[in-house]
Amino acid sequence: MSRSRDPFEEMLHRYRGLLFTLCSQFRHRGLDTEDLMQEATIALWRNSERLLSLGRVQQAAFAWKVARNAAIDALRRTEETEELPDYYDAPEEDRGLLQELQEQIERLREPDRTIVRLQLEGYSYEEIGKRLDMTEKNVSVRLVRAKEKLKKMMVGN
Repeated sequence: MSRSRDPFEEMLHRYRGLLFTLCSQFRHRGLDTEDLMQEATIALWRNSERLLSLGRVQQAAFAWKVARNAAIDALRRTEETEELPDYYDAPEEDRGLLQELQEQIERLREPDRTIVRLQLEGYSYEEIGKRLDMTEKNVSVRLVRAKEKLKKMMVGN
């Protein structure tokens, strides 16, 4: 009789390639891929209730986001002073998508365009709010709406 896997284990198995790819991107920055995989797994476990409640597409996107944030947090904790590269040489197919995304961001109205740019640069909602004289909640709402607009614009093309 075969024992069925726990839903969290199944989700980890489903996205292990995606997680390994993400964690491997940080390897050249002085971090071990296996350590990052462990950090990502712990972060996913902490978010497992929400993660397992999502559909597959949303689940993959959320898993990527949680794992990426875990890797960034691990990077911040390292004591290495090596500077991160300003430019990541993405694969050819990704470059096209990135270019299209940049073009669609340019089509957004202000202040949404600035909010999206600042968020992509890693600023927190609080920092964006201070820069644009908005509340964190307003930044959050505008960012959600801007992302929805971008999603529709990208799918429509």
